Amino acid sequence: MLAFAAYALQACHSNTSTSTTDSTATTNDTTKKMAASTAPADSGDVKFATTLAGGGMAEINFSKLAEQKVAAGKLKDFAAMMITDHTKAADTLMAIAQKENITLPTALDSDHQKKYDDMQKLSGDDFNKAYVNLMVADHTGAVALITGESQNGKDPALKAFATKILPTVQGHLDAANKLAAGMK
Repeated sequence: MLAFAAYALQACHSNTSTSTTDSTATTNDTTKKMAASTAPADSGDVKFATTLAGGGMAEINFSKLAEQKVAAGKLKDFAAMMITDHTKAADTLMAIAQKENITLPTALDSDHQKKYDDMQKLSGDDFNKAYVNLMVADHTGAVALITGESQNGKDPALKAFATKILPTVQGHLDAANKLAAGMK
């Protein structure tokens, strides 16, 4: 669903109008403006955006699976929070990426897909532990990634986004660590 929304949003904002003009100067000016506005973003910023988008998409998918497999309680509430917070962050990141001409992933990468497939086979305590351990690991990596962008990012919009979401992602990591501690 998120991938479809990303595709639809990108399609809605693409400008495919064609027109001709007799003025060579106007055409040249337009070409120069388009080239300037489509300049590629800094490679570090692109890597941040694509990595974060892929990880966020995975966490949404894992959390939707958790909502299906987990009985009521703190773990189910945590999964609902993951879906809400990561969907909101994904929407914001997508808007920034479009402005910066960064193409975000629309499907899980092979590593996350394998983990998802493996988790689908689990149930009960085995699933709960695997889900929480995955959330701890993913959020540990996300905190490091976001911290790096907030301190060293070149793109002002991505840097501001990273700074804004860092406390939320740190809160997710803290909550996941509490859940993990309660399972031992």
